[in-house]
Amino acid sequence: MSMRIPATSEGAARIAIYLRDAGLAQVDGHEGEVALAIGDFLEAMAEKEAIGDAGSLYTYPVPMLTQDGACSVLDELAPVPYDLTGILGGRSDQSTRRLALLERLVERAQETTGSDWVGVYQRRPTPAGHPVLVKLSYVGRPSRAEFPLTAEFAAGSTNSTVGLTGRALVIDDVKKHVEAGGGFYVCDGEVQSEACLPLFDEARNVVGILDAEAKPKSFYGATRLATLAALAIVASAVLP
Repeated sequence: MSMRIPATSEGAARIAIYLRDAGLAQVDGHEGEVALAIGDFLEAMAEKEAIGDAGSLYTYPVPMLTQDGACSVLDELAPVPYDLTGILGGRSDQSTRRLALLERLVERAQETTGSDWVGVYQRRPTPAGHPVLVKLSYVGRPSRAEFPLTAEFAAGSTNSTVGLTGRALVIDDVKKHVEAGGGFYVCDGEVQSEACLPLFDEARNVVGILDAEAKPKSFYGATRLATLAALAIVASAVLP
């Protein structure tokens, strides 16, 4: 794993390219804040912390799904937690370390932005070969583990839309967004703001997304989006 954003024109260019490719015009003029946030995330990853229960990094509770699998059943957990082991192709020291780092990153992002929910997803094929976004690490209420990367599912999901298009979506008022025909997958009925950003590899392919949600409206202004852009840049190098 290599992650270094130098405080030079090279680092500034990398940030500018990400903001351009993700369509984050809201962060124009705030590139310095992105750079500072990247430094903060790198410091968080450098902190020495022992991994306690490695198994807990691979499993998490998820809501029950409706019979057709299209929606979550709010406040009703599935009897069996989701296990990342299958879709990651097993457990390894490398995957464990990277999941631990992602956990540290989403926790820092939640603390820094004050979001109610922050999560990082990776694009991976299911055992049946279908491309999905699988949730690797999150802070907040239990939520769906996999989001199908299909146009049909994207019609009702911000995550799938960003995973397919590679363009960030920022919602200031979920109710108005849905009334206008926009897709939104409900895991918490109190959420009114969302920022969903793509993760890119070095070839500019979409390799995942990060999602952040908050209960107040118009929560994700330029400063919070700068922090999330930094998270997207750093997290892309930490995916297992």
